[in-house]
Amino acid sequence: MDKPRYDDDLRLAHVIADQVDALTMARFGAADLHVESKPDLTPVTDADRAAEAKVREQLSRARPRDAVHGEEMGDTGGGPRRWVVDPIDGTKNFVRGVPVWATLIALMDGPEVKLGVVSAPALHRRWWAAVGSGAWTGRSLSQARQLHVSGVNQLADASLSYSSLHGWQEAGRLDGFLDLTRQVWRTRAYGDFWSHVLVAEGGVDVSCEPELALHDMAALVPIVTEAGGRFTDLAGAAGCSGTSAVATNGLLHTEVLAALAPTARR
Repeated sequence: MDKPRYDDDLRLAHVIADQVDALTMARFGAADLHVESKPDLTPVTDADRAAEAKVREQLSRARPRDAVHGEEMGDTGGGPRRWVVDPIDGTKNFVRGVPVWATLIALMDGPEVKLGVVSAPALHRRWWAAVGSGAWTGRSLSQARQLHVSGVNQLADASLSYSSLHGWQEAGRLDGFLDLTRQVWRTRAYGDFWSHVLVAEGGVDVSCEPELALHDMAALVPIVTEAGGRFTDLAGAAGCSGTSAVATNGLLHTEVLAALAPTARR
C-alpha cells in the first residue's frame, strides 16, 4: 500500500507538538507568567509567543519552502503549502490555571487543510488527522485509537457544546442559538478546541461558534471530517474559509444550520 502523501508532514507536526508541549507546560501555572492585552483586548502571554516561535523555528529547518500563518506573528513565506498555527488555543484558560488549552498545528495545501494536530498536554490528550488516513487520539502515532462521530440522528437526543453566549449575542444570533439549545437533549460549554474534538470522538454531537479565525479552526477540520463528521461555517461552506464554525456528526448538520440561520425564530 502506498504511503499517504502527508505522512511525513504529520510526523513532523507531532515532533513539533512534543517540543511545544514541553515549553508550554513549563510556563503553565508559572508565577512569573507575563500577560499582555492585544489590540483586540484578548490576552497574550510570553508562553504564546515562545510556543509560536518554536513552531516557526522547527518549520524553517524542516520545511523552509513552506509558508506559515500564525496567530501571534502573522504570515511568512509563500507558495501553496501553508502551516497554520495557534500556539495556545484557550489562552484565557491558560492564564487562569484551567487545563483546557491546546496547541493547534495544521497544514494547508492550497485552500484545503491536509492535516491537523491538536495537543493538550495539561489534559494529557492529543488528537490528529490527515486526509485519507482517518482521525486518531492517543499518546503517540504508535499508541492511538481511531475516532468516529456519533450515530445520533435526532436533535432531541443530541449533546451540544459551545464556548460562550456573549459571542452569539455580539453576532446578532443569540435568539437562534437559544432556540437550538432548547431543541437538544443536553448543552455544555466545554469551549474552544475541546468542543470540536469531542464531536470527532462521538462524545458530543454538535459544536458551534459564531466568530473564529483561520488559526482557530484549521487543525480541527480534518479531525472532525476524517472521523465522519461535517465542519462548515454558519452559511454551510465546508472547511475553514469562513469566520464561524459548525461541527456535527453529519446526520444533524442540515437541521443545525437551519436552526442557527438568522431567520430562524421559534
